[in-house]
Amino acid sequence: MGLRLDLDHVSSLTIASFIIPYICSTSVSFFVVFILAIFSELAHSSSQNAMHITAILGESVVFNCPVEFPGDHPVPYVLQWEKKGQDIPIFIWYENYPTHSGVGYEGRVSRVSPDSPYGLASLNLTNIKESDQGWYECNVVFLNRPPSSTNKNGTWFHLDVHAPPRFVVTPEEIIYVNLGDAIILNCQADGTPAPEIFWFKDEHPVDPSPTGTIGIFNEGTELRISSIRHEDIGDYTCIARNGEGQISHTARVIIAGAAVIMVPPMNQTKLEGEKLEFPCGAKALPGNVTILWSKDGQPVREVTSLETRLSIKRDGTLVINPVSGDDSGHYKCEVSNGIGDPQVASAFLNVEYPAKVTYTPTVQYLPFRLGGVVQCYIKANPPLQYVTWTKDKRLLEPYQTKDIIVMNNGSLLFTRVNQNHQGKYTCTPYNVQGTQGSSGHMEVLVRKPPTFTIEPQNVYQRKVGESVEMYCDAQEAEGTQKPKIEWQRKDGQQLPKNRVRIYSGNITIDSLRRTDFGYYQCVATNEVATIVATTQLVVEGTQPHAPYNITVNTTEFNAAVSWLPGYSGGPDYKQEYTLWYREVGTIADWSRVAVTPIGSTSIIINNLKPSTLYEFQIVGKNALGDGMLSKIVTAKTADPLNTSVRSVEPSKTATTNSFQSDAKAGPRPGPPRNVSIHEVDSGFLLTWAAPQERADLLKYYTILYRTDRDWRDLTKNTKLRADETKYIVKNMVGGRTYYFRVLAHSNSTYESSEEFKYFVPARVKQKAVTAGVVGGILFFIVAIILSICAVKICNKRKRRKQEKAYNMVACRITDARNGGQIPTVRQVPLNKLAESHTYRDFSLELAP
Repeated sequence: MGLRLDLDHVSSLTIASFIIPYICSTSVSFFVVFILAIFSELAHSSSQNAMHITAILGESVVFNCPVEFPGDHPVPYVLQWEKKGQDIPIFIWYENYPTHSGVGYEGRVSRVSPDSPYGLASLNLTNIKESDQGWYECNVVFLNRPPSSTNKNGTWFHLDVHAPPRFVVTPEEIIYVNLGDAIILNCQADGTPAPEIFWFKDEHPVDPSPTGTIGIFNEGTELRISSIRHEDIGDYTCIARNGEGQISHTARVIIAGAAVIMVPPMNQTKLEGEKLEFPCGAKALPGNVTILWSKDGQPVREVTSLETRLSIKRDGTLVINPVSGDDSGHYKCEVSNGIGDPQVASAFLNVEYPAKVTYTPTVQYLPFRLGGVVQCYIKANPPLQYVTWTKDKRLLEPYQTKDIIVMNNGSLLFTRVNQNHQGKYTCTPYNVQGTQGSSGHMEVLVRKPPTFTIEPQNVYQRKVGESVEMYCDAQEAEGTQKPKIEWQRKDGQQLPKNRVRIYSGNITIDSLRRTDFGYYQCVATNEVATIVATTQLVVEGTQPHAPYNITVNTTEFNAAVSWLPGYSGGPDYKQEYTLWYREVGTIADWSRVAVTPIGSTSIIINNLKPSTLYEFQIVGKNALGDGMLSKIVTAKTADPLNTSVRSVEPSKTATTNSFQSDAKAGPRPGPPRNVSIHEVDSGFLLTWAAPQERADLLKYYTILYRTDRDWRDLTKNTKLRADETKYIVKNMVGGRTYYFRVLAHSNSTYESSEEFKYFVPARVKQKAVTAGVVGGILFFIVAIILSICAVKICNKRKRRKQEKAYNMVACRITDARNGGQIPTVRQVPLNKLAESHTYRDFSLELAP
């Protein structure tokens, strides 16, 4: 690449800064030679084709300018870089002299290192600005060479600077208008290349209207609306875009007067006792803005607990100082100035505080020989972590006490109450914020529960329209109150108001209807316990009740459906069934198939799609009409490559990671209830309650667990008896979550409990490690002691056997000398004979 020097580009600053100092240090004759060299270069300069360089705003570039020394011999030279349009060079360099940087280029221009692959005159320009765009020229002046007409000098560069868009003019964020007004939204942006402007209204492109009421002018920078209509109200967004990026700005056009929330409140978490501020800055035209605050739908001024701690600033900010635990809730600010609809913004306040006891009963009762609970009434945020208990001023360790379990809410569950459980108790709750202290003393008294003196019959059978009276009464134990008698339906439905009379514990239901069919409970309650007696009311002459225990076995194209019949309406009524089914996820109507022969409780549906999910339900019918539909059962047909039959339980197919039954069809017991788990000394105690429905079908229990998607059999081939409702789970790993299900089995099928989730505390892992270390040390000590004892016992036996062998031989010799007969035996020396007996006896000792 050629180089040149033009005198017009050598400024006075060049001469002043470099030539004059150089004259002071050299001879006058050499200066003359220097001047002649400059003019020689000017006379023979020639221009080359300019180089174009493109850079992005903020980047760095290198202008590559090599130096061609005369005769390829390095000589001193002056380097000067100029920018077209600026009188003073932007960079001047001469060896061993301070460099010069032009105005606006300070700290951004430097000579490239001579060791780099670029030329000796190359320039590095950093942190590029849009103003850096333009023409640059490289000039090199050799100081100590004669003029040469063959050498070329000078290089031109053009720098193009690309920059993403930036707005220079934008409309206001909120523009108040009246209907019929004309507005202009102006949106201008700079950037390289020049950005394009696009307009959107509510996320849709703005198209000029044929009538001219809406138009885009001045290369897209102006959006004009000549007459505002209702449909023109909304958010207008202008987007500036070029090859380096895009930016956007939104202006909201609203009818004048409508209040707008500019600073909405945000969700906050505070500690009890801190100060809370919820902002609600609003803007309106006119500006007579009214701000109303409410908490959980109630005006804050009417919340009694906030009266002395509440204030509202002039800018609408809600202040509560200090906050209390009861202040948690949803807070809403509503702004309005009487024009248009009010605007609303809301936020949630979460107040954390140490766990605290909210109520301490002076006396609590436990029922003798039954299960009972001693309550600790607690509030905590964050949630409760644990509760410590004392009994008679001594620390109570429930995990190490038989028949006592700590419930999730911190209360004590006594599985079987005895007289030793009586005493004075206190509880102290804790969460991550700590505790606010212990409860007061609670006197826990053990008393006998009430007992039934009159129980209802097992079954009451009546016809539609008749009346039924069911009897019940109970008496209190000594020292307790008389129990209160109440009646309720077991399924939770309400008793009919106008047809029910209850007097002295007895209930009478008049004008029986088919909906009265079901189980009823007599509930006797006093301060000690609640006892329940259950009876069944059968109403004859009604339409059938819903079938239940629906089971579906599927293949690739078929589904075998079976069920148990609901109540038929009485012994004089027979019922027939209809199966309803349809494909899940479609809008198709239910397909109906009559079940034959009449009275059959199973059917096979053919011509189904493989790998498809279907819904099934059954309805019965008798002479009085159609009965109630069963619950919907969902089952999927088999895949084309898998024609194995599987059974699906209706109650388990609708949940994620569900437990699916592979049990055979048939009547099954109800599900186990109230599954829970608690830590005890020997592990974790899993407990549950027996099924309420069809308990007579229960034969045994099994337990499943999982820590991931796959269920495992905890009891393996063990069958827990029907009267067992507890199981000790060992070796659970701390810091992990376990899921449990208890299965109630009949002879041919089973029913599963709800899934129970339990997180094992991380401390269990540390406890296990500590127990292992301590156990290992104890085992080592015991092993040493046993080894020493074994050695002593073996030595003692050895001595005894040696003495015995010696005495036997000695006795035989004595007998022979006295005329006795000695058996024919091999003659062995006495000491060897003793050793032989000892060896055989010792080897027999080790044989087992």
